Amino acid sequence: MVTIQDVARAAGVSPATVSRVFNGGNVTPARALSVQQAAAALGFAPNRLARSLRTQRSSVIALIIPDIENPFFTSLARGVEDAAQRTSLSVVLCNSDEDTDKERRYLEVALGEQMAGVIVAAASQDETDLRPLIARGVPVVAVDRRPGDAEVDAVSVDDRHGAEVATRHLLRAGYRRIACITGPEGASTSEERLAGYRAALRAARDEAATTGDMCVRHADFRVEGGRSAMRELLAMPEPPDAVFVTNNLMTIGVLDALEEVGRTPPGVGVLSFGDVPWASLVRPSLTAVELPSYDLGRTAAELLLQRIDGTTSPLQTVVLRTQLQVRESTAGPTAA
Repeated sequence: MVTIQDVARAAGVSPATVSRVFNGGNVTPARALSVQQAAAALGFAPNRLARSLRTQRSSVIALIIPDIENPFFTSLARGVEDAAQRTSLSVVLCNSDEDTDKERRYLEVALGEQMAGVIVAAASQDETDLRPLIARGVPVVAVDRRPGDAEVDAVSVDDRHGAEVATRHLLRAGYRRIACITGPEGASTSEERLAGYRAALRAARDEAATTGDMCVRHADFRVEGGRSAMRELLAMPEPPDAVFVTNNLMTIGVLDALEEVGRTPPGVGVLSFGDVPWASLVRPSLTAVELPSYDLGRTAAELLLQRIDGTTSPLQTVVLRTQLQVRESTAGPTAA
């Protein structure tokens, strides 16, 4: 079995330095890199099994996500698993279905089974309750969505900035009656993306572009939610000439509703918050905000592993940036 001493010799450092690297201690970047490279070459991982015996906790972590069918969360889960697999920890995947009661039961199971830690994309900013876990000292990391008052490490994307950039792009393309279909009220991602949309319209200082809440619809982050919301918008006396859709599954429903009435992009601009593998293959190709879903999961797992290993550093909030992928679906209202 490879030991800390073996890694220390290979890296040319002391065993204490190796311990600090894997337990969140203060080590120079150069030394940390040397230790990590030596550990990888030797196949070394911290002995969390021994630690679990001391703490009476299992070597399993829970990942609780709202919708396992959403490719965004599938990629996020892969990031978590890949990071955990580099250690002796296993991952249990739990699908809350955006249901706070179901989510609560999963949180209770994690506590009852004495899991080593929990990563959770909260079903509700207001109703998700992480306090029982925190009170028992179970490490928790919030990913993508953050409960409003939870004092935990968190990893998210800059939803507001990404939504603002997306809406500004629609304005620059010439669209003026821009709708927004966002997710459930109370979900942090729904509110932040809606706030970014509104900020871009306010900044435009263009009355024709300031649609107000008449062109805002809340839906359920799923295909049918997007379809129903778009049908409502198309039934307005003055339907929108573009729509900013705040997740990828709802975008599918939006495109379906537009196809039903023969109004397709770019005549009606469509911009999705969340890219999908087929976005560049459909015609017209779909403009989308690309989200670093895999990196979200990987970063959340790395933060959790540090806590499990005993780091006592201040709570961290990591915010990752988005990138707008401009394609044909927002070419402008005169491009159809």
